[in-house]
Amino acid sequence: MVKTPRVYVDTSVIGGCCDSEFQQWSEGLLKDFEMRLLLPVISEIVIAEILDAPPRVQERLAELHDADPEVIKVTPAAEDLAQAYLAQGILSANYSDDALHIALATIANVDILTSWNFRHIVHFDKIRVFNAVNLQHGYKSIQICSPREVTYHGNQGS
Repeated sequence: MVKTPRVYVDTSVIGGCCDSEFQQWSEGLLKDFEMRLLLPVISEIVIAEILDAPPRVQERLAELHDADPEVIKVTPAAEDLAQAYLAQGILSANYSDDALHIALATIANVDILTSWNFRHIVHFDKIRVFNAVNLQHGYKSIQICSPREVTYHGNQGS
C-alpha cells in the first residue's frame, strides 16, 4: 500500500491562490488535498499569519480546512531547532517565522514542505544547510520545494 504524502503548506502557498503568478499551482495543490492525493499539514504559525491577510486569502485557508489538515502546534523542540537555524546563520532573526516553519515541518516528519518563498526557504544553498542542522540535531532531512514541483492538478496544461 502506497502512503499518501504529508505536505506542509506555508503561508505563501495559501496566499499564492490569490496571486496570478502562483495561482495555478497553489490552487492545484488545494485540489490535490481535496481529492486526498496529498495530505495537508499546516501550523499554528500559518493560521496566525493568515489572520492578518486579506479576506480572499483567509477564505482560501477556510477552504483548506475542508480537506481536514493536520495542524501542528509550536513546541519548545521546534523553537530550539529554529534557533539552531538562526545560530547557523541560514536566516537572520528577522525571518525567525520562516525558520520556525521549517523546524515544525521537520519535527512533524512531513514528506515535503512547500513554499513560494524562494529567498528564505526554497533555496538550494539554504536547504542544504537546513538539512545539515537537522542531521546535527538528530532529525531527518526534509524535502523542500515549490507547489509547482508537487501538485498533480496545477501542472495540467503547463
